[in-house]
Amino acid sequence: MAHGADDSGGRRYRHVAAPFEHPFLRGFLMTEKKIIAVVGATGMQGGGLVRAIVNDPDKTFIVRALTRDVNSDKAKALAKLGAEVVAADLDDAGGLKRAFVGMYGVFCLTNFWEHCSPEKEYAQAKNQAEAAKAMDVKHVIWSTLEDTRKWVPLSDNRMPTLMGKYKVPHFDAKGEVEREFTKLGLPVTFLLTSFYWDNLIFFGMGPKKGPDGTLLFTLAMGDKKLPGIAVEDIGKCAFGIFKRGQEYIGKTVGIAGEHLIGQEMAAAMSKVLGQPVRYNAMTPEQYRAFGFKGADDLGNMFQFKRDFNEAFCGARNPAVARSLNPELQTFDVWLAQNKSRIPLT
Repeated sequence: MAHGADDSGGRRYRHVAAPFEHPFLRGFLMTEKKIIAVVGATGMQGGGLVRAIVNDPDKTFIVRALTRDVNSDKAKALAKLGAEVVAADLDDAGGLKRAFVGMYGVFCLTNFWEHCSPEKEYAQAKNQAEAAKAMDVKHVIWSTLEDTRKWVPLSDNRMPTLMGKYKVPHFDAKGEVEREFTKLGLPVTFLLTSFYWDNLIFFGMGPKKGPDGTLLFTLAMGDKKLPGIAVEDIGKCAFGIFKRGQEYIGKTVGIAGEHLIGQEMAAAMSKVLGQPVRYNAMTPEQYRAFGFKGADDLGNMFQFKRDFNEAFCGARNPAVARSLNPELQTFDVWLAQNKSRIPLT
């Protein structure tokens, strides 16, 4: 990049590389390929999209991986794959604009569980929308969920109101902030995600031993179907949307790998884990009473999915997901690959 050299008179001067001498920019100028910036690139959704882009045999896009810490092990791993890793903080609107310079597309998301603040989540999403508008991004994907208050108004006491103005906080702010993308006139696709099967590994939702030692898989869904997906497939579906270009701009796209009831998921786990797993169906009230941080939020989430199951499942079509991502995994396939990673406690 920059280095010192001597001219013929013995004086020192600094040589700064021309843009085409930077290996990333040189590659861009030679190929003229479109660049996708991926927010949260070291997370599960964003990481899946980064890997989909760099592993694409057609090399349709170049990827810019955004993360707060470019020196983390995950960031370094992405750089080794061939991603350009750039520092960006969702609370820094100016930094996001700089990170979005020259981008064709941007994959936007927030991580509610990092801070558990819907207001912070809304502000971070708005920062991304405004940065994308300022930098004239041609295709934005917002990873979103429903604003459940459209189905369960705050006046509806069947479900407790949380934090004063939400029903399912980790859903509602994502759905509400869609208006920020829309009112700016952004070329946006709203990507409705589903329950991560990876929650069985990372979020404490895997089977747990009951009093008699039998593994219990707990959901507050009754006999209703739960749309689920391998989180890696969310990134691959987002990649499919970017590849389709204009086709999905201005549309909401819901994805899932499968729609399964709790008994079906427990039976699949029994088969793969080699020991009985029983579906432990409980009410949302019982789930909220667990009392851990976020239990009330998750209890309300399950109630929403249960009570409005037809609409929730109908918005998430596995056939659409498979058209975007031909490698879409079923629950059985995901289990076979990840069974050893599920903690059985």
